[in-house]
Amino acid sequence: MKDFGRAVACMAVPVMLMLGAGQAQAADPVADFYHGKTVQVLVGFGPGGGYDLYARTLARYMGRHIPGNPTMVPQNMPGAGGVKVMNYLYNVAHKDGTAIATFARGLAIEPLLGHAQGMQFDATKFGWVGSVTNEVSICASWGTTGIKTWHDVETKPSSIGASAAGADSEIFPTVLRNLFHLPAKVVTGYSNGGADIVLGMERGEVGGRCGWSWSSLLSENKALLDGKKINIVLQLALQKSKDLPDVPSVMDLPTTPQNKAALKLIVSRQSIARPFAAPPGLPPERLQALRAAFDATMKDPQFLAEAKRLNLEVQPVSGGDVEKLIKELYASPPDVLKLAASAEKSP
Repeated sequence: MKDFGRAVACMAVPVMLMLGAGQAQAADPVADFYHGKTVQVLVGFGPGGGYDLYARTLARYMGRHIPGNPTMVPQNMPGAGGVKVMNYLYNVAHKDGTAIATFARGLAIEPLLGHAQGMQFDATKFGWVGSVTNEVSICASWGTTGIKTWHDVETKPSSIGASAAGADSEIFPTVLRNLFHLPAKVVTGYSNGGADIVLGMERGEVGGRCGWSWSSLLSENKALLDGKKINIVLQLALQKSKDLPDVPSVMDLPTTPQNKAALKLIVSRQSIARPFAAPPGLPPERLQALRAAFDATMKDPQFLAEAKRLNLEVQPVSGGDVEKLIKELYASPPDVLKLAASAEKSP
């Protein structure tokens, strides 16, 4: 009997080992996939702007929270105000979880508003990873223009720099000009984004910038604010920033109920101020892993310390909440969509 028992035990050992090996193999297929991999972090603008800074900071920490700890490598892909990188992410990038991208926050709803030219994507199908912050953007004028208040914007001719059609820098001033009949000209062509527009203001090519992220201004151009070289005339958000109590909000400006509804739709993009997305069709477990890693990074003490040092605002929105917002926006009533689309049209 003892021999029989020993024999059974000996037979059980390899079986248990086999089961253990099988369980180990199945334990974390996501980690197995990502081990030794590189994840591209594509940036829809050139180096030096706010989107670039957020992406590079995120890339330094997020990989440690993804199972398998892949290396995350930022790569700039400027073009068409961010449309190029969105088209690439949707149609070209590997749909396996080895590429994510960040781009102008408003581009996700531009096809909804009739600005679909050159856009080859369906925003509701991206794998939304999350947004580092929901934030306020502002409109600012160069100090020598004589434009110091919103009333000045309404009454004095001005020129506003923008990167390209569809970017926030073009959309917001165009909407304001159309809804409030401003004597303003929007000058596009600053293809490398915010840094180029600031240079344009310094050179006297344009007199202002609109759709300028408050967090970007603080992290990259605070000297302009401290040196009183710019005047902040309006803030663009559903809720005012506590930092700008005396600057009017676009949602507080006198207008009709229909215009206010259209403004709300357009300004709601601020709720996903620094979005990151993956291509459509990712394996669900990898998208979930990316979302969980993003959420964990937003609580990472080292990430938060660096963000604070760089004056990067961190008020995260989860990937699930971003996806929900995008779907809600695409379900907006037709009359509101029509008015919002009309407001965004350049003359």
